[in-house]
Amino acid sequence: MKKKCVECGEPFHGRADKKFCSAHCRSSHNNRLNRDFNNFMRNINNILRKNRRIMADLNPNGKAYVHRDKLLEQGFKFAYFTNEYVTKAGKVYRFCYDQGYIEKDNGFLTLVVRQEYVE
Repeated sequence: MKKKCVECGEPFHGRADKKFCSAHCRSSHNNRLNRDFNNFMRNINNILRKNRRIMADLNPNGKAYVHRDKLLEQGFKFAYFTNEYVTKAGKVYRFCYDQGYIEKDNGFLTLVVRQEYVE
């Protein structure tokens, strides 16, 4: 039974449920369908990676005390983080992957590295 490829329109032979003439056409079709969604996700992940990199650079020893302006100068975006950890005392740590921070008084932050007990 001859069918036409969903992507390029070329006729091909194959199984009854086959839609594409080649792996290249299948890949091209799916990439085209997911392009906009992937761009959105890619932009968010780039922001998260940049936030993590900024914290890791300012926190080489595992714990550091810095002013939030220092992060903002380097392009840190506080609205983007991967998860929060709330302590029993109600303090909130925000993490970008394994690097995190907790807000202190007068705009200062304590930068930390995620520990095993943080889920």
